Amino acid sequence: MKFARFKIQLILFFVFMGLFSLSFQIGAMSKVSYEEANAFSNGFQALMDETDGIGIFINNSLAALPMFIPGFGIIWGLYTAWSTGFGFAAIISTIPGLSEIQPLSILFLSPFGIMEIIAYSLAMSCSFYFIFTIINKVKSKSPIRLELKSQIKPSLIEIGIVLALLLAAGFLEDYMIKSAQAL
Repeated sequence: MKFARFKIQLILFFVFMGLFSLSFQIGAMSKVSYEEANAFSNGFQALMDETDGIGIFINNSLAALPMFIPGFGIIWGLYTAWSTGFGFAAIISTIPGLSEIQPLSILFLSPFGIMEIIAYSLAMSCSFYFIFTIINKVKSKSPIRLELKSQIKPSLIEIGIVLALLLAAGFLEDYMIKSAQAL
């Protein structure tokens, strides 16, 4: 049973990694008005000036934890990906020198980006697997309570993994931002 969950979730993990990336890319391709872009960039810069690794971790955790909610977590995760991509589009439109950067390279070529997409994909796959399990139990008219109980421990482990990844990514992102600003 445990191996079956792992196998299914591994497939789901890669599916949600692809969907997260697609949603991020769509957001990054959005047309952003000058006013929106300027307001976003100013707010983002002010936020980055005041935050550190813990602040980044908290922000990313507040985005990731709702992704574990069965069903809703998938929608939330895809919205989070889109809005992050939209923020990237806003920043690029105010700093033309960054226009050569491919949006997905931020996710897949930066160490903190890959850690974050792994965390978010894991959370969304857990959300989907939980709903999948509930639907199958309802269809088979099996007691849901027992199945839900058996999902608690693996889900708590996955939440711990996601939080550990996001903590490491937050400190790494903070270090890289401060290193870039020092140049």
